[in-house]
Amino acid sequence: MLADQGNGAAAIAASPSASDFDMSENVSSIVDDWRDRLSDVDWVPDLGRDIGSFTWLRGVATLVVLCGTAISCLPDFGPINGHQNAALTGFRADQARSQTIAPLAYGGDTGIRMAATDAVRPLAQSPERPSIELVATLGRGDSLRRVLQRAGVAKAEAGDVTDMVASAVSLGDIKPGTKIDVILGRRPAKNQPRPLDQLAFRARFDLNLEILRDGDQLKLNRKPIVVDNTPLRIRGVVGSSLYRSARAAGAPTEAVQKYLQVIGKKMSVSRDIRSTDEFDIILGYRRAETGEVEVGDLLYAGIDRGGKAKAQMVKWNSGGRTNWFEASGVGQSRGELVRPTRGRKTSGYGMRRHPILRYKRMHSGLDFGGGYGAPIYAVTDGKVTFAGRKGGYGKFVKIKHSRGLASGYAHMSRIAVSNGRSVRKGQIIGYIGSTGMSTGPHLHYELYRNGRTINPNSVKFVQRSELSGKELRRFKDELKRLKKVAPGAALGTLKSASSGPKKQREINRLSKASVS
Repeated sequence: MLADQGNGAAAIAASPSASDFDMSENVSSIVDDWRDRLSDVDWVPDLGRDIGSFTWLRGVATLVVLCGTAISCLPDFGPINGHQNAALTGFRADQARSQTIAPLAYGGDTGIRMAATDAVRPLAQSPERPSIELVATLGRGDSLRRVLQRAGVAKAEAGDVTDMVASAVSLGDIKPGTKIDVILGRRPAKNQPRPLDQLAFRARFDLNLEILRDGDQLKLNRKPIVVDNTPLRIRGVVGSSLYRSARAAGAPTEAVQKYLQVIGKKMSVSRDIRSTDEFDIILGYRRAETGEVEVGDLLYAGIDRGGKAKAQMVKWNSGGRTNWFEASGVGQSRGELVRPTRGRKTSGYGMRRHPILRYKRMHSGLDFGGGYGAPIYAVTDGKVTFAGRKGGYGKFVKIKHSRGLASGYAHMSRIAVSNGRSVRKGQIIGYIGSTGMSTGPHLHYELYRNGRTINPNSVKFVQRSELSGKELRRFKDELKRLKKVAPGAALGTLKSASSGPKKQREINRLSKASVS
């Protein structure tokens, strides 16, 4: 029994007492209580509010502690001490200095600075350069004389050079942007300009000029450049797009645009040209033996269908004016509106005495004579807005055009168009008659701008030119020469001037098919 009691007492002594449980619970509650209190504290309050309060002071203290901690963690920006046995001197010092950032006076370059020695003596004056080579550029609106003077050539010598160049080529033929190589020689004194020793530039596409000093004189040397003037002919199938096909065949953008403009005055590019048609473009083209190429203007614009020419337009100068002519010798129209009929003008625009009413009133158009039934033409493209009888106008047609223009045609014997129909320039819209208030068959033509009548003479009628006689024969010969040029012939091997007279004659032979 005693032994059992003893074991029981030992077990009781080893087990925790009720007071121990109470103490641990108190400590835990205290820790939780402080944790809650600290979590409720606003350690970073808004320092713009409650200035001077305990919360504000606590925020300032927090800020000071954080800033102090950050400053204390800053690294040291002082120099890093390195181990060096001795300072660099002599050759090694010069090498080190040449690689440092230093003023040029201290030898801040990529080489080795040569230090001054006792053998160095200061110069009384800088040595004169034996010659100066430079390139001058002729600007737009500039003159050769001024360019040379700016380059350092004396005024009198610049004038002599200009006269020499003018004797070989027109100064106006020298294009802006031309580079002029100039070499100036040694001057006799520093207060005098340098003499011109040599000058060279390309005066024209087919000519180089060189001026050299021979003793006290300047001599001009002409150096002709062999140039092949064979026109460049480009042909191809129209396909899905005439513009893209021509560009793909190698035609320049400006040439294609001009081609479309010329062909567009002969036919509708979108309606009259088929995908199976062939375009034919001939351009002025010059190649120099030095390798340069100069593409000229459009000379010929054509459309072929089934091996036959559907349109042939040639650029030709007639009477001092350049125009585009068809193969028949008929030139393109000039002006905005075609004449509404072929008859002569019998009455003008303005106040007049009415032949029927017998009193003066405004005549708001032009009268054209003509036989009964003569055709009347639309002056330009448009849409018919009225076609029928209209009071004193009799049988009347009104057409609306672009840019606020409209035209009216009165006293017709018969109307050939209907209301709402689109018409083309030169299309027949009716025939001359004497319906309405009219004393005889004629056309009364009116022109409107923004709904009000204007003087039809303010808009020029189309004028057509037609070649004849010797000029027409010369035109036909030129057309034949252009058509004989083979496509791509201008891109063949260019004969060099150094090949001798035989090659020169070959160039001349090719030039016979060219256009001046």
